[in-house]
Amino acid sequence: MRIAADGVTVRYPGAAAPALDDVSMDVAPGSLYAVLGPNGSGKSSLMRALLGLRRVQRGQVLLEGRPVHLWGRRELARAVGAVAQGEVVSFPLTTRDFVAMGRYPHLGPLEGERPEDDEAVRRALEACDLAALGKREVGTLSGGEFQRARIARALAQEPRALVLDEPTASLDVGHEMTILELLRSSVHAGMTVLLITHGLDMAARFADRMLLLSRGRVAAEGPPSDVMREETLREVYGWPLAVHADPTTGSPRVTPLSSAGRPR
Repeated sequence: MRIAADGVTVRYPGAAAPALDDVSMDVAPGSLYAVLGPNGSGKSSLMRALLGLRRVQRGQVLLEGRPVHLWGRRELARAVGAVAQGEVVSFPLTTRDFVAMGRYPHLGPLEGERPEDDEAVRRALEACDLAALGKREVGTLSGGEFQRARIARALAQEPRALVLDEPTASLDVGHEMTILELLRSSVHAGMTVLLITHGLDMAARFADRMLLLSRGRVAAEGPPSDVMREETLREVYGWPLAVHADPTTGSPRVTPLSSAGRPR
């Protein structure tokens, strides 16, 4: 599934500057695309615009070449799975039933679960290392376990694309790698993944292309080797950084340096 933004501008009421200013991107089908940038750079605003949850003042968002506002909500939910930042579950619900909510777009009114729905939920729980926690109430899960349940719910939708905002937040290194390798394998199977993250090193390791935002504008876009340049990152993050090739993977890695060389 192709996801594209063409000159997208988003401005919130009363804001002195737009949250997104003339942002363009093109996520090829069956690729992993990472969106990075400092706090307040427009990453979450971009996610909301891509999902049709935020009206754009200029430009357009296209899913499979069709403007996002022309997609029906159920049609969009079947095609795109999303994991946004922050969520609260205020009623008793088992982990298994929480993940099964991802099947709702595939069910008719008052229709119960079918064998294929149960199988999709089972696969999602196993993929996110949650099979043993299926009967636990969501409210008893740790922050990391709940984050994995939210990813499992999106996978249970069996969408053609995933859009995830900081999906590995709260995860330990083992589960972080499990999720990233799962996303990479999903891409190999044909899924499109758009990943919003603060993790420069992990994004450079797993992404095919990257978009770096700064104050709502595109600071760099392209393969990790083109985006992860010292001079670009120093300017965007306002901190001295060194970039070198990881000796094992060959992907760019970032080392923050002393504040003595911080730009003024």
